Amino acid sequence: MTIKIEKKIVDYGVVREQDKQENEAREAAASESNIVQMHEKVARPEMLLGSTYKIKTPLTEHALYVTINDIILNPDTPHEVRRPFEVFINSKNMDHFQWIVALTRIISAVFRKGGDVTFLVEELRSVFDPSGGYFKKGGKFMPSLVAEIGDVIHSHLVMIGMLKQDEPDENQKKLIAEKRAQYEESIQMKEGQQEGEFPEGAQLCIKCSTKAMIQMDGCMTCLNCGESKCQ
Repeated sequence: MTIKIEKKIVDYGVVREQDKQENEAREAAASESNIVQMHEKVARPEMLLGSTYKIKTPLTEHALYVTINDIILNPDTPHEVRRPFEVFINSKNMDHFQWIVALTRIISAVFRKGGDVTFLVEELRSVFDPSGGYFKKGGKFMPSLVAEIGDVIHSHLVMIGMLKQDEPDENQKKLIAEKRAQYEESIQMKEGQQEGEFPEGAQLCIKCSTKAMIQMDGCMTCLNCGESKCQ
């Protein structure tokens, strides 16, 4: 495309690649200066997005409900992020009311402070109940109720992208798959061997030396040889 210059040329300059990069760097720095980071002076919006998690343990009669509300920073921009802003824990059980209120206020204050808040997960997970922990559904051991609250926060931080999910690498996945296949094969073989066997809990028959003696019609009867104490 031809451009016609109507005015007299009085000066000119050559745009160097280095100058172009410097201009781009200055523009990027100016853009980054407008990015809002999480800090304690960020005002709470009228509405926050939240997620509620249910905790049911053998240590408490009633379930605990942990709600974590998030704030959206730099919405509708390439720098949009979701960060935890506050936490609430609710339960019908009032036995732990004081320390639960204290815990929620401290965690919320850390959230609003900004920076790397992921350290909270390990701090809470390392709390042990002197009376012993418990196994949650799925077989995962929890050393205390506080530790499970930390586990809930971990799940939430993974969900919003602040933490990565703890997953085994490719070699570990391959090894797990092999071990699982071996286990399932052994279970199938065991089930095949148990076909034709006698009920679990059957007693030993003195006559045929087989654990096939069960209670039938008020009498101990052997399902293998038919021996019965009532005969």
